[in-house]
Amino acid sequence: MPGQPAQQPAQPRRIVVTGTTGSGKTTLARAVAGKLGVPHAEQDAWSHLPDWQEAPVEQFRAAVDAFTVQTAWVMDGNYTKANDIGWARADTLIWLDYAAPLVFWRLLRRTLRRGLTREELWNGNREQLGLNLLSRDGILAWFFRTHWRHRREKAGKLAAYPHLQVLRFQTPTEAERWLKSLQTTK
Repeated sequence: MPGQPAQQPAQPRRIVVTGTTGSGKTTLARAVAGKLGVPHAEQDAWSHLPDWQEAPVEQFRAAVDAFTVQTAWVMDGNYTKANDIGWARADTLIWLDYAAPLVFWRLLRRTLRRGLTREELWNGNREQLGLNLLSRDGILAWFFRTHWRHRREKAGKLAAYPHLQVLRFQTPTEAERWLKSLQTTK
């Protein structure tokens, strides 16, 4: 009705954070989960078994299913093989749609740091600098193969989930501003 303030959207409770490789999905998802006091899961941990072996699709989908039956959660990742589970159960999708140069430099710095420190990622796996920096199968090559494609295809994929509140952030400042606006529920 005229003269009444617009109703604020409900506080999100089941959130998927997506974006191209290196955009900061996990960092933001952890921060959101921490602020809301809800569980966080990283799809990479379900997908990458020891020695960088890919998990069977059924195993991956079962992990997404088990996690997303909870009443509140934050999950990050770009894996389409379980969107029909995770996206269908989510109420909010955060799309980190940052410019390619920003994402590339973030990804390069992260890859170098992880490789030099031998940081464990998932299931005992660690970055391999030679592979990730120089290989056609490495993370940097993956970025160049997928960044623009993901951007082109995202709207079509989202159309299949009209119930989702989509928050598309095109700069880290936009994402940080939104994060600060969340009400802490701890």
